[in-house]
Amino acid sequence: MPQMIKPPARVCILRLSAVGDVCHTLPVVRSLQAAWPGTHFTWIIGRLEASLVADIPGIEFIIFDKAKGLAAYRTLRKTLRGRRFDLLLHMQMSLRASLASTYAVRSPIKLGFDRQRAHDWQWLFTNRRIDFKPRQHVMDSLFGFAEACGVSERVLRWDIPVPENSRAYAREQIPEGDTALIISPCANARFRNFRNWRAERYAELADYAVEKHGLRVLLSGGPSAVEREVGERIQAAMRQRAINLIGQTDLKQLLALLQRARVLISPDSGPAHMATAVGTPVIGLYASTNPERAAPYLSRRWCVNRYPEAMRQFNHLDAATARWGTRVRDPAAMDLIGVADVTAKLDELLAASDRGESLLT
Repeated sequence: MPQMIKPPARVCILRLSAVGDVCHTLPVVRSLQAAWPGTHFTWIIGRLEASLVADIPGIEFIIFDKAKGLAAYRTLRKTLRGRRFDLLLHMQMSLRASLASTYAVRSPIKLGFDRQRAHDWQWLFTNRRIDFKPRQHVMDSLFGFAEACGVSERVLRWDIPVPENSRAYAREQIPEGDTALIISPCANARFRNFRNWRAERYAELADYAVEKHGLRVLLSGGPSAVEREVGERIQAAMRQRAINLIGQTDLKQLLALLQRARVLISPDSGPAHMATAVGTPVIGLYASTNPERAAPYLSRRWCVNRYPEAMRQFNHLDAATARWGTRVRDPAAMDLIGVADVTAKLDELLAASDRGESLLT
């Protein structure tokens, strides 16, 4: 796509989900806002994701509720009837998003991913493509949309509003003077998901954090039965006390908690990228997914990376040459991460913090 001669008046962003990817998208939008201060931005987004970011000023959010099936497309088309954009940034590789773009969004330029990376036939629904760059982090690939529009200066800024009632809730859970570790144990609600670590190992880690560093430990997660069960198993296996908030927070409350925490420990998941958005370092647990592609963007230094070993052992592939984005879908892959691997990172991070070093790079 050639560089734009002048900023467009109206831009539509199509990125429905997931929470982590919405967090990756936001700095791209901030960069475009900085370069095009007079442009009106409309963001089509999923319902859950909207609960995190839809109160951001300066962006119009339109919710696409996938739970409503075909009615979601009709509602979107009705909402956008009579409107025309100068540019569509089609930033989601899913058939659902592509159908929504075709059915409801009118724009002469529909910019999508390059053919090499576009999944779910996205290239059939766009007429411009970003440049192909191999082996990029997800956020770097999304910045390709700004670069395709001639905007090269990056603004690594999120500025997601945190309501005062959410801040008050976080102060109750993490009082002034306390130093907190949040553990978000589940990548999603599926039992023994291939990205999830064992509850017993989280328990051993949590005990270490309390006993060695005097940290207040909080468990966070969604309301599913699986996530609640994991939290209960962690608590049952611990010698010390953890505050179990699994299923008790909305995304704004979780964001406020992450903002007050000293560190988050999590597998590849949305909360890891929410923590990045509020400047909290993350110890990421990576064996099933590649941290070079999906790590918390500013905390790659702190990731425990067993992905190369997992690729060799379970996929019989070399991570350095395998198709970018290949996942290890055997749940046993996460067992390659030992408790000592994580406690060593925790020790290192806290020591660096005590020395006044920057933890986010």
